[in-house]
Amino acid sequence: MAGSLPHLRGMEPSDGRFDGPPPRERIFNAPIAALLLAVSMPALYWLQERSHTYWLGLAFRPADLAEGRYTGLVTSMLVHGGWAHVLMNAVGALTFGAPLARLFRGGIGLMVFLSLYIVSGVVATLGYGVLHWGSVDPLVGASGGVFGLIGAATRLLGGRGRVLPLTDGGVIRSAIAWMGVNAAIGLIGFAPGAEGARIAWEAHAFGFLFGILAIGPLARVFARPDERFDSIPDRSDPPL
Repeated sequence: MAGSLPHLRGMEPSDGRFDGPPPRERIFNAPIAALLLAVSMPALYWLQERSHTYWLGLAFRPADLAEGRYTGLVTSMLVHGGWAHVLMNAVGALTFGAPLARLFRGGIGLMVFLSLYIVSGVVATLGYGVLHWGSVDPLVGASGGVFGLIGAATRLLGGRGRVLPLTDGGVIRSAIAWMGVNAAIGLIGFAPGAEGARIAWEAHAFGFLFGILAIGPLARVFARPDERFDSIPDRSDPPL
């Protein structure tokens, strides 16, 4: 007796054709913007190691502010104190920059992403300079900018790709945890590659604060409409 062949429900294509299994998901699918930012750090440090003492002129010293020299606010982000230092920042930039790069897409999104990173670093270094006014100790590293990415990403984690409000419990707990760890590392003076060097935990805090505040307005203006903010029960106001 003739009969129809069995089939699995949901496996038959809508147009009657079967083109094989769906394409595999890529294991490594970090956005190109976050990847390039992370790769640029060790690449620049590789050049720094071959420039002898020239790179010292790129460092920032708080005394520069009183003397009207401000270029170090940016150039200090391009140099690091060792391979452990630069690799730690590169991993942080890739890890926490990835969700932000997905939020801001396209050419304008790339500019927004890089601007968030750079301005976070400038604010972090400036805040450190004001607190240590007149000091001649050099400050190097992209940690301030990376902490800006961490602060901004804190409002994305758990939000299904959308920006959570500042008042969200998870955001508050994460922010407290980050700042607690940051302060402890700074006071204890222990971090990979920082042996014998002072850790600018105050700069990290300024960068984090800028990032966690700036992501709201930036997402409101530049993110895709369906990815801007997570829903807030019983409230119609958008998050800060």
